[in-house]
Amino acid sequence: MAKAAPEGLITALDIGSSKVSAMIAEPGDGGELRVLGTGQRESRGVKRGYIADMAATEAAVREAVEQAERIAGINIENVWVGFSAGGLVSDVASIEFELGGHRIEQADIDALLQAGRESIDPQGRMVLHAQPALYMLDGLTGVKKPLGLHADRLGVHIHVVAADGSPVRNLDLCVRSAHLEVKSIIASPVATGLSCLSDEERELGVALVEVGAGVTNVSLFAGGMLVGLTSIPYGASDITDDIASAFGTRRAQAERMKCFHGSANTSPRDNHEMIPVTMVGEEDEKHDAQQITRAALNGVIRQRLQHMMGEVGRALKELKFEGPVGRQVVLTGGGAELKGIADYAQAALGRSVRIGRPRGLTGLPEAHSGPAFATLAGLAFYAAADPVDLRSLSGTPQLVHRPRGLGAFRKLIQAARANY
Repeated sequence: MAKAAPEGLITALDIGSSKVSAMIAEPGDGGELRVLGTGQRESRGVKRGYIADMAATEAAVREAVEQAERIAGINIENVWVGFSAGGLVSDVASIEFELGGHRIEQADIDALLQAGRESIDPQGRMVLHAQPALYMLDGLTGVKKPLGLHADRLGVHIHVVAADGSPVRNLDLCVRSAHLEVKSIIASPVATGLSCLSDEERELGVALVEVGAGVTNVSLFAGGMLVGLTSIPYGASDITDDIASAFGTRRAQAERMKCFHGSANTSPRDNHEMIPVTMVGEEDEKHDAQQITRAALNGVIRQRLQHMMGEVGRALKELKFEGPVGRQVVLTGGGAELKGIADYAQAALGRSVRIGRPRGLTGLPEAHSGPAFATLAGLAFYAAADPVDLRSLSGTPQLVHRPRGLGAFRKLIQAARANY
């Protein structure tokens, strides 16, 4: 019989366009996370990251969580949920106080953060994150702990991630309908960056490309925080659809062909290797199956990849990811499991590309250790860190010093330029 969840237990829930996955983890004495149970179900009610069928998605959530509960032998009540739909925006707001050279006290930091909270203008969107990223002392950026230091001016960069309100509310309603409490809804790029990027990569500058089933999120990290984000309404399921359409087969078989025979690279042998294809309407897959060359299959895959990588390249250019710093790209998500995609992306983007996989988890099943589960692992890391969020601040601390730039709301491109 399952027992009640102990204090401090973490349950992550990733609701994607192709799968719904859940993970129950427990923080260890040394701060590491130990996986107790995982669950996965096919996602039937999500399109391009948006919930299109509430009942179908709710059923998948229930089944994925119940599977994780059975493996862990624990009943859970609340979850940390990932949000990966398009419409996410990332901005960096800045605010400064005059201190007059005295020593920084906690009251000064509290007043600064409260004023920063009041200065945020989501412009009609729902704020998912409003976190103090780095502090500034007399114009010097990159201070993580200003308490106890002397300064004439104290400032802070506030990382704000917002999204369209309705999709977020639908996600929240779906999870609560499955009788689960939503601890927080986390933007997918924020979580994924924690699981497959090192602290040094986030500091020096790196682009994270999450190739999901229906959406590809391109995010830019610099100075230790996410400074740019854009979404592309294409993903790995579009490759599957192209294969199904080109060869007149069902999506299920097209997916198998992509996973077992498909590749982003080509070789002379592809022209001689034959792959059986069952056409739509053919009931018996063992008889009268037509055959195609592997070269034909890879040609369809590469045509779609060419279009997708072109969109990724344009997104990186718009985010000002260029110059000597803009060289490292980390590819993750379910689409990153396609054979040869890292080599293809490296040639197409002209940058160093590696595959990002979840790391730092003890007891993670091998089946859930690939790039498709990077967001799920990142949600657990985010929950364990439980970073400060300005939305949770209460009260109105008295401002001891005169604030400067209360209305300043810097766009992400300006912040990125400052880092490059």
